Amino acid sequence: MATKEQGQKSDRDRDTTGSNRGTDTDTLAQMIVSATSRYEGPALKFKTAQGEWEEVSYEQLGDEIRRVTKGLIALGIEAGDKVSIFSDTRPDWTVCDFGSLCAGAVIAPIYQTSSAEEARHVLSDSGAKLVFCESPELVEKVEEVRHDCPELEHVVLIEGEAEGTTTLDDLGEHGEEIDDRQFDERVEGVSADDLFTIVYTSGTTGPPKGCLLTHGNYRANIAMCEDAADWGERPSLLLFLPLAHVLTRILQMLVIDIGGTLAYWEGDKDKLLENLQDVQPTHFSAVPRIFEKIYARATAQADGVLKEKAFWKAVDVGRRVRELDRQGEEPGPILRQEYLQADKRILSRVRELFGGKLEFAATGAAPVQPEMLEFFDACGVLILEGYGATETSAVATINQPHDFRFGTVGKALPGSEVRIAEEDGEVLIRGPHVFQGYHGLEEETEEDLDSDGWYRTGDIGELDDDGFLSITGRKKDIIVTSSGKNIPAGYIENKIAANRWVSHAVVYGDDKPYLVALVTLDQEERESLVEEAGADGDDLADDGGVRSEIQKAIDAANEDLANVEQIKKFTVVDRELTEENGEITPTMKVKRNVVYDHYRDELEGLYDGGSES
Repeated sequence: MATKEQGQKSDRDRDTTGSNRGTDTDTLAQMIVSATSRYEGPALKFKTAQGEWEEVSYEQLGDEIRRVTKGLIALGIEAGDKVSIFSDTRPDWTVCDFGSLCAGAVIAPIYQTSSAEEARHVLSDSGAKLVFCESPELVEKVEEVRHDCPELEHVVLIEGEAEGTTTLDDLGEHGEEIDDRQFDERVEGVSADDLFTIVYTSGTTGPPKGCLLTHGNYRANIAMCEDAADWGERPSLLLFLPLAHVLTRILQMLVIDIGGTLAYWEGDKDKLLENLQDVQPTHFSAVPRIFEKIYARATAQADGVLKEKAFWKAVDVGRRVRELDRQGEEPGPILRQEYLQADKRILSRVRELFGGKLEFAATGAAPVQPEMLEFFDACGVLILEGYGATETSAVATINQPHDFRFGTVGKALPGSEVRIAEEDGEVLIRGPHVFQGYHGLEEETEEDLDSDGWYRTGDIGELDDDGFLSITGRKKDIIVTSSGKNIPAGYIENKIAANRWVSHAVVYGDDKPYLVALVTLDQEERESLVEEAGADGDDLADDGGVRSEIQKAIDAANEDLANVEQIKKFTVVDRELTEENGEITPTMKVKRNVVYDHYRDELEGLYDGGSES
């Protein structure tokens, strides 16, 4: 293994962080009690059915959590019992999560998009005794597989009515017979070594594995993230990604730990920008695909040769001013005047897409085009790429507001160690945030977690001399051509998917003479593509104009690739890859083998007619 390790911060860097802002507690249960008793102002913010934004104070949040905890105690939930949450991101998710962990329970989240069979796997494998369900529709999925979940005793319904369930309100009423002393005993009885959650990886291959994470793991990772940035006096975070995902969940914990506000999106992707503009958050986190869609919206105003030239000139002015600002220098009078004009006409409009008050955003889970990050930065929107896994609680490396490098996933967080294995370039991570193993899978645990505590991520990466980590591929995504060349498919796919018209690209070519790709069309850009390509709008997959536009995306991706890495042929699919078809995970990662199975004939057909040089 390479000996290069990262994770230290200078005293100068620490002065700019928010590490002294938290509750400084040992467990998440203690953190919640401390936060809800010491902080004032809004803890949660959400839109009601009447279309108005409503706030929940820290005191009110504490009361709601206490009601849930006492209700669980009344139902017979003991410390260490498993509890599941089957719901979309909403305030009740947070209340149920916090109430359960204060009861000493272990939470096993289920993605709200999961099928009945996927829900069965989590419920049965974890041995859940109770499940919170968002709606009667999700209750139906649970009931469909309940015969395979012998430990499951209670179903608590968050909203609506369903036979055989306890409503969330009724749960609170059950808890009225429990005195506060029992609540306090449960909270005080939780230790840092106690299991906090079993998070099932939304893996791209095979059934999900349950990652065992303790209170200590999560508290360590929260402290690392707090230490990495100045979060401001009253941070506000718009929650968009599923709370079943570790990144959203740890950001939820972090914001509460430092007394900020959690705002919840409406649950409609078409209203995400509207929600951003309503809430005006200081922070936001999303997968790269969301930022790519906002990028497409932002650059759509550059329509026409003259407008395009003026647009990109304004962006260049913004870039130069940002560079001077970071060097501690002021722009000259001419550049200052150019910037004021550029900001008024273009740059400020891009910031307004995010609400106008964003201090920084975070992204990860998939590769990001540096050009997009540079564009947003020039406009005054700093998007920082990070890296981690369920097995590392959430975050292992991050670009920091005062120390970042586009095109990398940043440096190791304080206390997180990163190494590159010499034999195959695999990224290895160690630290107090690394998980305890996989639930009931001893052999798999030994494969991924060595005796020295190093977690084998399965990703291929490089550390530069300054400690910035770059992810160059995934071991499982390496394509080996018939000539024996090892090619990281993800890097190429990301380059193609950066195109406005493309939602996903999937490269194919194992044991083949050259690479081909399946390209899916972005349905939100479909009408614009029809107009640009002069298509009739019916059969876009075979339309000559559309194929010409996609060829441009392929050519742009091929431009700086070696010949053996270039895409020689492609097929177009006029739809998005979906979770319902099992083609992507809830965090939008492509399940390569599923896509291959669905489109085997089309991909194999691209090799008809001989080899390509």
